[in-house]
Amino acid sequence: METLKITPTELLEYYFCPRFIYFMNVLKIPQYEDRRYKVQKGREVHQERQKHNKDYLWKKVGAVARESNVYLISEKYHLHGLVDEIVTLKDDTLAPIDYKYSVYPRHVYRSHRTQILSYCLLLEDVYQRLVKCGFIFYIRDGNRQVKVLYDDRERIKVIKDIEAVLTIIQSEKIPERTINIEECRDCTYKNICI
Repeated sequence: METLKITPTELLEYYFCPRFIYFMNVLKIPQYEDRRYKVQKGREVHQERQKHNKDYLWKKVGAVARESNVYLISEKYHLHGLVDEIVTLKDDTLAPIDYKYSVYPRHVYRSHRTQILSYCLLLEDVYQRLVKCGFIFYIRDGNRQVKVLYDDRERIKVIKDIEAVLTIIQSEKIPERTINIEECRDCTYKNICI
């Protein structure tokens, strides 16, 4: 029997609202994210980047080597996902890069942090190499980047978040919705959420 696995994007959705996980993974109701403008535009930007920047090294973050669109699976952490880019840094550590089709926020959103940190966890497990940080590039702000540090404390937090998502799926019980009701306006499930 195949082990249940989630994606870093599902962790992002979990922070948006835990009920996302219930609707997507338990009730199997698609969210049709492909219809959302930001999702479509973000995919276009990724394709363009792959076509025109395939040999570019992010020297401003200390990269000496780079891989693009790498699919990783961790049986240990029940996690899988497609990493936008993996860079090898000057100190021989690895770091994931995630592109966001959005403007640079005043602070990194919890969902963005958790997503990049889950990519760090994936890299660490799959490659068995040291990972100290990840980078988020905000495309609509001229590729402005944010460095997100990854350490034992962050690793433990991401693992707990993965366990919380798996618990929702395995228990098949609807969780409480987000306490931030403003999030409900942009929710694809707002018409069926109680």
